Amino acid sequence: MRVDGEILGLAHNVADVAEFLRRAGLEIDPADVAGAPWIDWRGVGPERWGP
Repeated sequence: MRVDGEILGLAHNVADVAEFLRRAGLEIDPADVAGAPWIDWRGVGPERWGP
């Protein structure tokens, strides 16, 4: 996961995404992550996670 071009780490689920965003200074509920219009999902999107 990247925020402003900085690599923060590898997210394995939506809760991980919310945690990385929290560490970057943005408080967001994990339930709101999938619908956030300002997140650029690469690949299949927030509903599918895999190896």
